[in-house]
Amino acid sequence: MEEISIEDFRKLELRVAIVTAAERIPGTRLLRLEVSTGQEKRQIVSGIAEYYEPEQLLNRKVVIVYNLKPRVIRGYESQGMILAAGCEDGTSVKVVTVDEGASPGSKVC
Repeated sequence: MEEISIEDFRKLELRVAIVTAAERIPGTRLLRLEVSTGQEKRQIVSGIAEYYEPEQLLNRKVVIVYNLKPRVIRGYESQGMILAAGCEDGTSVKVVTVDEGASPGSKVC
């Protein structure tokens, strides 16, 4: 894996968001999630439908890549990315969550 500089890392803006709505996109391995950063709501499309039922993610505080350029996936605009662990083997993917004390919109540093 290629190493990056601290300047490259600083380009990422990671924030806490709370999942306010979640649904499976029919015929895919995707979930359409609505998240709130406290000041705004965003839609994120995530390929975690084989690891989570939509209701398992409701009201969870997750970490998102906030400044990722939006892109359309299967007709839905995705406005960020939810971080997850275990992606390299694909057998037990777990969404990165934070403690209850973290407020939506908080920057992850």
